[in-house]
Amino acid sequence: MDFTMSTADVSSPSESTSAPVSWRGLADSILSGHQLTREEGLAILSAEDSEVLSLLDAAWQIRREHFGNEVQLYYLRNAQSGLCPEDCGYCSQNVKSTADIEKYKLLDEDQILAGARQAHESQAKTYCIVTSGRGPTDKDIDHLAGVVKKIKDEFGLHICCCLGLMEEQHTHKLAAAGVDRVNHNLNTSRNYYENICTTHTFDDRLKTLQAVRKSGMELCCGIIAGMGEEYEDVVDLALELAQMKVESIPVNFLNAIAGTQLEGLHVLDPRFCLKVLCLFRMSNPATEIRIAGGREINLRSMQAMGLYAANSLFVSDYLTTSGQSPEEDFNMIADLGFQVVVGDHKTRELYESQPRN
Repeated sequence: MDFTMSTADVSSPSESTSAPVSWRGLADSILSGHQLTREEGLAILSAEDSEVLSLLDAAWQIRREHFGNEVQLYYLRNAQSGLCPEDCGYCSQNVKSTADIEKYKLLDEDQILAGARQAHESQAKTYCIVTSGRGPTDKDIDHLAGVVKKIKDEFGLHICCCLGLMEEQHTHKLAAAGVDRVNHNLNTSRNYYENICTTHTFDDRLKTLQAVRKSGMELCCGIIAGMGEEYEDVVDLALELAQMKVESIPVNFLNAIAGTQLEGLHVLDPRFCLKVLCLFRMSNPATEIRIAGGREINLRSMQAMGLYAANSLFVSDYLTTSGQSPEEDFNMIADLGFQVVVGDHKTRELYESQPRN
């Protein structure tokens, strides 16, 4: 597989588009039940930078209707790192990666519980347990199911697991243990998928998502923007997720880690990242949209603006890369006048007493 690409982040559309007369008008239409079309999605991504504030205003109307000014926080624990036989070109843990990362087998119960405690202390609603590899063994599932039951008893956290490809026998056990949601990103469109991975297919991922749904758990499924795809690929994935009615969409922006096959791809500009967030809000109006990996290096000083379209964040670090400090996130949310959802409760003026820079 050849991952040599140009330094362009996302290619512009191959078909001509024209922007709607009014982004606010489009938002009103969506709130009345209109489903965003492919042409409208392409118009959002190809809009002039001068329209970004108008787009954010339109996205905010939709976000406010469904989520008010609430923000949900997620805390992620990499419970098994590296040692992966898959060749996903964006991932520092993939079999071809030479990235300098920690490599370790599945953490023991105490270590995973310690992560849950950190999630609780970070005011996160959801604790995400992630493992590298093609998929879990029966032993892995049994181990994680046991830990999840203890996390539920001690902290009452919402649990999301990201464990790779799974069959129904695995997803049923996770659901029975109390796992609320499974993350399994499609990452890009069906058309582009073979450009980022050859060891499994787009349909393999869909099969796992179908197994999760049959087991009664919620679906968390998202994108990594900036892998050399076309605008059409971004829009097609947004519309596919709308058809699947997923409960949560993490919007990742490529962090082209040294040693991965995608090393050297140009960093996305923050204005385009905001357009992507607006696209996913307008195409999935009632779905939780999360600003996920790569936000710090791609949105940079404009991170706060993304929360006018998105309504959740990862707090602290990611899988093998560091995020900004929880305190910076708390301050950013408080500056917006937003409130954080903690479990079934909300905290107004989050961490108001914390020192402000």
